[in-house]
Amino acid sequence: MEPLTEHRQVNGPVVYGLLRLVKVPAARHAALAASLAEYCRSHELQLSGVFTDRDVSSGPDSAAFTGLLDVLALPDVYGVIAPAMSHLGPKAIAAQRRHRIETAGSRLMLVRRPRTAHLPVSHHGSVRRRSAGNTRVLDAES
Repeated sequence: MEPLTEHRQVNGPVVYGLLRLVKVPAARHAALAASLAEYCRSHELQLSGVFTDRDVSSGPDSAAFTGLLDVLALPDVYGVIAPAMSHLGPKAIAAQRRHRIETAGSRLMLVRRPRTAHLPVSHHGSVRRRSAGNTRVLDAES
């Protein structure tokens, strides 16, 4: 009898990680890398490498991000995984990088969902969460 699909060794979609670590202890780096690996394991993604940006002054074209864009051009690469949007850089740089990732035809997945400044409240007083719509940023529960 054939083993169940869940028991076969299969390769999930290929993703690459991106970390922005400026003046971060080695233990923090290891914990963030482990969180990417665990997210990928639990979502059946194949983490093929992690690019680490340590230069705050390089703008949107750091060596790590340029390397990431290079691998996104390879066939069969599904996307990019980061712990949070802040790992793409400050807001203006993060927006540019997000756009470049999407332009490359890749998905951006975040281990932690973005914080919302305001959640709408229904007329019953309970908090309603809005649907993310067609955004290409995926949270950990997607």
